[in-house]
Amino acid sequence: MFKEALRDIVEQTDGGIAGILMDSSGIAVESYTKDGAPFDINTVGIEFGVVLSQIKRAAEMVEAGSTHEISVGTEKMITVIRLLGDTYFLALAIAPNGNFGKGRYLMRAAAPKLLAEL
Repeated sequence: MFKEALRDIVEQTDGGIAGILMDSSGIAVESYTKDGAPFDINTVGIEFGVVLSQIKRAAEMVEAGSTHEISVGTEKMITVIRLLGDTYFLALAIAPNGNFGKGRYLMRAAAPKLLAEL
């Protein structure tokens, strides 16, 4: 179920490259990567997972409420991360010219189903 959901998100997002469902300790539950991806999505998930925990703490420190989503734009990709409860997150890597909005929408729509299965 997780692989299918990730594949759907990546394939239905123009410019989608890869997706991963990961727990907060850096262990991948499932991932999906298009052929020819220029990076390892597991490494992306682990590294951005560290940043995610720092952002969550910062949001709490300034009393901004809980973190739901972050995005990081770099020269080679846009990474969108959506939190699934306190323990898991969903990350999507998109080409810089990809459809960022559609990727965010698909992740938001899939989140309740994924969380229910975890």
